[in-house]
Amino acid sequence: MTYSIVARDPETGEFGVGVASRFFAVGALVPHIRPAAAVATQAFVNPLWGVEGAERIAAGEAPAQVLADFLARDAGAPQRQWHALDAQGRIAAHTGAECVDWAGHAAGEDVSVAGNMLAGPGVIEAALAAWRAAPGLPMADRLLAAMRAAEAAGGDRRGRQSAAIRVHDGGVY
Repeated sequence: MTYSIVARDPETGEFGVGVASRFFAVGALVPHIRPAAAVATQAFVNPLWGVEGAERIAAGEAPAQVLADFLARDAGAPQRQWHALDAQGRIAAHTGAECVDWAGHAAGEDVSVAGNMLAGPGVIEAALAAWRAAPGLPMADRLLAAMRAAEAAGGDRRGRQSAAIRVHDGGVY
């Protein structure tokens, strides 16, 4: 029901999350961002995967370690999707086996894209390609380009209802 992108710009230090969905107010639950972390938690959302994950990653814990802990202690993990990126460019992603098709994720340097209940894998591929094709754009514009490409490739197969982009420039506030 959702597709998202988490990214960082190593030159500016900015982190960003873009998300679109048929779900109401998707920006209230999916994107979580800190000065040194970008996280998206989606599918059958567990908000703690976002809040706790972003805090732990921003504090220096590796995204893969945080994800392994979530998977070990959450019986709902097969229905969840999560991806995250830290200040070192380390990415971890999970698409549970019980997420509604099409569901999956893909990553590149400093970027991860994930989605579920999508028109097909082309949605993720289009978002990733658009991100890679726009290195000179400001973070918000680059995220928007990726989200537009994903929508043009079919996006959420039920349609769209809400979207959000969050950018953190590394400052304290």
